[in-house]
Amino acid sequence: MGGESNGPYLNHKALCSPLGAARLCQLALGCAVIAMVTHTAGYSGSHGVFCMAAWCFCFAMSVLVFFLDATRLYSYLPVSWDNLTVTCAAFATLMYVTASVVYPLFFVQSECPYAGCDVRNFRIAVTVCSILGTLAYGAEVALCRARPGQIVTGYMATVSGLLKVVQGFIACIIFGALANRSQYSQYAGTIYCVVVYAFCFALTALVIIMTVCKRTKAVCCMPFDRFVVVCTLLEVLLYLSASVVWPVFCFDTKYGSPWRPSSCPQGKCPWDSKVVVAVFSFINFGLYLADLIYSQRIRFVSSHRPSNSRA
Repeated sequence: MGGESNGPYLNHKALCSPLGAARLCQLALGCAVIAMVTHTAGYSGSHGVFCMAAWCFCFAMSVLVFFLDATRLYSYLPVSWDNLTVTCAAFATLMYVTASVVYPLFFVQSECPYAGCDVRNFRIAVTVCSILGTLAYGAEVALCRARPGQIVTGYMATVSGLLKVVQGFIACIIFGALANRSQYSQYAGTIYCVVVYAFCFALTALVIIMTVCKRTKAVCCMPFDRFVVVCTLLEVLLYLSASVVWPVFCFDTKYGSPWRPSSCPQGKCPWDSKVVVAVFSFINFGLYLADLIYSQRIRFVSSHRPSNSRA
């Protein structure tokens, strides 16, 4: 039998460590948020459904991660556990940040609603617990993040790896705005931008999946770290072009309007979606540029040797 079976079956570090404490806080706060929303706070509409789905998904993910870590069953999975957990924590942090902004924006009011002040108070409590949950997930990311000069157990714990998660998340926001009456199919230029967003998202997801699945040997006859740099440089150039082309075809007077039409309904205005896409295109361009700069300082050791990255 393997040497690991000679030790205790349960991992005491899953409880008695700062990382374990952060995960327990995630579970407690996630459970509190879901219970309060279903009990009294309530939710409705697409924004409420998104917040509830985000909280439930993150809670289920935290339960699974904690259970596998506590029982050491993760050792039977064909994945890099350290890369997987820090990726999940970073993604959950972004989901909680979004829900912590969207929920109070649409559901918390200074005055008591028709259902009474209990509903308002519960919604405030939900918001507070969601913000604390954001800090708990952020603490896990901070505990796992690579420090300069430190040998770490996974690429996703480096700044470049964490930026990959943020880039993918922002791309999802862009896709949501595109699907919300953005009218991107009107011009060839905006269709080109959509292709750029989809292609860059696919490249980013590919790098994350390859890292989590320990497929970090030579790719296309080049080392994995060089492959990441090549992909990132391509993404920088593509996002630079999309960040220029999209505003031209959406806000230039020849194709659209630089000002919001007065007759445009609130929440159903194509101009609003176009602004969201333009803003987050610039943000993602900046993230890819920062990723390119940081990726120059990383050397990744492929999985057939001890799987380490040097930040």
